[in-house]
Formats: sequence, C-alpha cells, structure tokens
Amino acid sequence: MKRKRRIFIPDFKLQAILATLQKRETLSELSQKYDLHPNQISEWKTKFLDNSTYYL
Repeated sequence: MKRKRRIFIPDFKLQAILATLQKRETLSELSQKYDLHPNQISEWKTKFLDNSTYYL
C-alpha cells in the first residue's frame, strides 16, 4: 500500500535543516528521528543554503 503524500510546514523543514547543520547526529539518525528519507533532508538543506547565500 502506498504511503499518502505528506505536507510539511516550513517550521518542520527548518528544524530538520538546522539539525543537519549542527552535525551532532548523522543524516541517517536524523532521517529516522524525523521519519524522512535522507535524500529529502539533503534536498531541503541544499535549497536552503542556495537561497540563503543572497543574504550574506
């Protein structure tokens, strides 16, 4: 049975991104903690960093 598509609020995404930037846990551990695929967290992180470079 397919999993229903989930919608994530920006606060949740930011929480996952900031956790990866802190580097206290591995990406695998974070993916289990947030119930996400590691590629999803990496994609969000890449988009966040690409968009935030304009403000530096």
